[in-house]
Amino acid sequence: MPTHLLELTNRTYEQKRRLVVPLLGFPGVRLCNTSIKIAQQNVNMHVRVLEALYREFKPDALFPLMDLSVEANALGRYVDFPTDDSSTVPAQPFDFEELNQLEAVDLDGDGRVWAYAETVRKMRQRLPSDVLMGAYVTGPYTLAALINGAENTALATLTRPDELRQLCEIATDNISKYVQRLISAGADMICILEPSAVMLGPNEFEAFSARYIRKLATVCQDRNTPVILHICGDTRHLIPSMAAIGVDALSLDSPANGINLPSILEQVNPSTVLIGNVDPVQEIVQGTPESIREAVQTLLEGFAGKPNFILSTGCDIPLEASLENIHSFMKAGRCCS
Repeated sequence: MPTHLLELTNRTYEQKRRLVVPLLGFPGVRLCNTSIKIAQQNVNMHVRVLEALYREFKPDALFPLMDLSVEANALGRYVDFPTDDSSTVPAQPFDFEELNQLEAVDLDGDGRVWAYAETVRKMRQRLPSDVLMGAYVTGPYTLAALINGAENTALATLTRPDELRQLCEIATDNISKYVQRLISAGADMICILEPSAVMLGPNEFEAFSARYIRKLATVCQDRNTPVILHICGDTRHLIPSMAAIGVDALSLDSPANGINLPSILEQVNPSTVLIGNVDPVQEIVQGTPESIREAVQTLLEGFAGKPNFILSTGCDIPLEASLENIHSFMKAGRCCS
């Protein structure tokens, strides 16, 4: 398995095709007649869901269910587990005086951290060897925002920057432990989910997100594991800063959020892989097989002659997406590359 995504995308492009990696997860719950809650909390069911997704769609890579609550839960935040929706971290009181308490927590001993790593380990054993097995982790600033509250954390960039940096350091140290466990379990690549950072300006992004993502990227790259940065929403104001971090790939949101993905090529190093960005809601859920095929064709045409691209969705595909529409996405990606 290549240790660099660029090497893999180049090799695939030479074969006159593209890697096709929709951000699957939740639709597999329906394939197994279970719930998101059970799949997120039961390793064996989680693995069944991912195996079902692979059998149904044969993507070039698979990730476990996207879950931004794992690290926050391990650090003591209350987590809500709806039956048929992804787990969430409700707003709850936090005082920076609690930082010492957070420093005493060993995330590596948490049960849900173990469960997600065990899911990766079992999938690495059961998937064909040529299928990339990815894993998600929460980004440092987003984890800080889940602990401290999104609005409070944005305000703290101005009013309490020193305490916020300390919180981001604690977050980074714990995410790093999680990253290492996932890689040891067999993850071929790590995707850092940093959605809360979309609210930051370029200077604040560098101070409270990018500098910590670089540390996580170093942990991955020292272990020959590609690292992807995904930020939801309209990230046009952050693209130069994201590109300067030095991650292997950027995963960006859909055109509905202002992202013309082929145009981003001009702002990134040719060694950076771009991933995306068919709209998971307007197309995969609400669209038709015909509209999905057209969206995929248009996107692929925008990357003509550029090997550093992986066809994907702009974010994770919702539970209610029809299997027919996902099949249309896969077929268009395979046929039109």
